Amino acid sequence: MLTLLLALLVIFVAARIGGALARRLGQPAVIGEILAGILLGPTLFNGAVTSAVFPTDVRPTLAAIASVGVCVFMFLVGLHLDHRLLRGQSRIATTVSLSAIALPFGLGALLALYLLGNHPAENRLAFVLFLATAMSITAFPVLARILADRGLIDTPIGGLALACAAVDDVLAWSLLAVVAALADAGGDPWRVLLVIPFAAVMLKVVRPALARLARRHPDGGLLSGTAVLVAVAAGLAASAAATEWMGLHAIFGAFLFGVVMPREGAVAVRERVLPLIEKISTWVLLPVFFIVAGIKVNLSGLGGTAVGELALILLVAIGGKCAGAFFGARISGVRPRHSLVLALLINTRGLTELIVLTVGLQIGVLDQDLYSLMVVMALVTTAMAGVFLRFVYPPERVREDIAARDADADPLGRRDPERKEPAS
Repeated sequence: MLTLLLALLVIFVAARIGGALARRLGQPAVIGEILAGILLGPTLFNGAVTSAVFPTDVRPTLAAIASVGVCVFMFLVGLHLDHRLLRGQSRIATTVSLSAIALPFGLGALLALYLLGNHPAENRLAFVLFLATAMSITAFPVLARILADRGLIDTPIGGLALACAAVDDVLAWSLLAVVAALADAGGDPWRVLLVIPFAAVMLKVVRPALARLARRHPDGGLLSGTAVLVAVAAGLAASAAATEWMGLHAIFGAFLFGVVMPREGAVAVRERVLPLIEKISTWVLLPVFFIVAGIKVNLSGLGGTAVGELALILLVAIGGKCAGAFFGARISGVRPRHSLVLALLINTRGLTELIVLTVGLQIGVLDQDLYSLMVVMALVTTAMAGVFLRFVYPPERVREDIAARDADADPLGRRDPERKEPAS
């Protein structure tokens, strides 16, 4: 217990310092927190720091805490996945999202076939599909944080980026669910098939029931804030446990429970419960996940072959995602500059990619070396947005677009039939 408590103390301090340094450099805190984990891992000093601070007997407990943190985070992702983001721009968001997934997915599949030579996998199909999916990820929560930090959250390009990321999230998690089912081919196949009726019941029965309950008792009724918190935690645990038992990962159940939570009328949930859950997730649970994920990265033995593989991974990840989003936006009539801004934003992977990679490591699709290279890719693609946005979309252009929007003009130049034209 003493060793575990000391390990948690190191984790909280290291994550806090790393996040603060990243924000000082204009980067999302997640980059500094992951780098803190990597520095505490076996990359430096041949793992001496890792063995001293995180001995083998406490790592399973830390991994369990990290898994709980990921489930809570995925619940929040599903909760904040608002279909209203697509209102008035669903066609263009769908076009951009599909092109931003299809191109990196295809290139990722080709790269996976090449990497099989150095990273053999028992289930070749699962490996190819997983790597293709990992190349197609967009981090919706990190993207929202970047937009908020740079004052882009209320701009036309910010709204469009969030809508595209929302569609990307749904498609990417669906693809990952298929990969997880394929990787668990040795389990009971009938359990995996239960995912379809389970999702249908959650969306068609549980979601309307929760919505009616929220409208009837918007302030929680007889339930206190603590009771509502316990009810939400129980539903989250039950949904996560159900998908874990079915042969998928628990994060899918957590995400689905977040999706079915009511958006309107649930004052008790929004005002009493969500702020507490988000604080616990951000400051307590996720730092453990970042450090646990980081100490699994080992870059000390990076040789010429690994450097070449990393270069190919970055080329496919950045080129496929950016090109797919850029040309999808241009086909929809978005101006070149804004198409490039959208491509940089959609290329952000961050925490979502790290969760996907952790799942791949747990289900045996990724080996340790390839996992390390993919984590580096996640960091690079997330840091790119903050660096290049300063030049591609400077503050004066942001102010011009906001002024154009306020004047009932569309600064993006979109040709979207769903978009309402200003009155003449």
